[in-house]
Amino acid sequence: MATMDQRDDPDKKGDELKAQRFQMLADIAKELSGEVVFPTYFDAVLRLRKALHDPEISITNLAQVISTEPLISAKLLHLANSAAFNSSGQQILDLKSAIIRLGLNAVHTASLSIVMTQLMRAKGMAEFADTTHALWEHSIQTSAAAYVLAQEMTRLIRDEAMLAGLIHDLGAFYMLYRVTQYAELRHRPDTIKYLIVQWHESIGVSLLNALGLPEEIVEATIDHDRLRSAPVIIKNMSDIIYVANMLSGGHIEWQAQDQPTLSAEICSLKEQYSHLQPAIDALASELRGSLQ
Repeated sequence: MATMDQRDDPDKKGDELKAQRFQMLADIAKELSGEVVFPTYFDAVLRLRKALHDPEISITNLAQVISTEPLISAKLLHLANSAAFNSSGQQILDLKSAIIRLGLNAVHTASLSIVMTQLMRAKGMAEFADTTHALWEHSIQTSAAAYVLAQEMTRLIRDEAMLAGLIHDLGAFYMLYRVTQYAELRHRPDTIKYLIVQWHESIGVSLLNALGLPEEIVEATIDHDRLRSAPVIIKNMSDIIYVANMLSGGHIEWQAQDQPTLSAEICSLKEQYSHLQPAIDALASELRGSLQ
């Protein structure tokens, strides 16, 4: 990590500023090769993920693990009682019932999304409020699109698709969080946007691997912003994330500005999957209301 004297000078220019950009990337690479540092509430998701992947854990014990995190507990109960997951209209008031209704994959996805919203509010992130809001909206929409595509077009597990859609741009969130530690970069939004456009995918893949996400989900996020021919038939998770990402805007606004051909690709995909858009928008609205 850069030392304090390296980071506190907001007036670096030219070669010095370029060197600072590379220093940040080098710091990120070093961190990803060891122990990843996120705000403390990210630890809750890592602990929860470990519990979810314990084949011996009971639903009762899992509920006890989740209950130690009040924010996650409250949000999971809210989500379980939302229209998206409560078609019967029967309200539930305990975590064990919420876990059963949502399913383990949905519990993991929801918990991660809750923490991502907290990450957006971390100290120093206020300067990037517009950017983080755009990223969050895109992530929610992509997550909903991935779920609906998996449900309607494939036999893949829809909850896994939802998780992959939610975290496909986690590298961008992580880069923004790391930028808050470099004063001279915080005040140069165009520089930050350029770095994120160029590096968020590769850093995201390394980050997801470091966090121990399933290989299929990690691989599905590779090159999700790289324009390619849309699959005629959706066959795997990578196809789902590519299509879901494009249906949800392709990528964040500043990146699309450098790729004018993207608009035509998005229009074509939106027409092809227009029959699914109402379901996607409805689920995105449910998720947005339940997870914020």
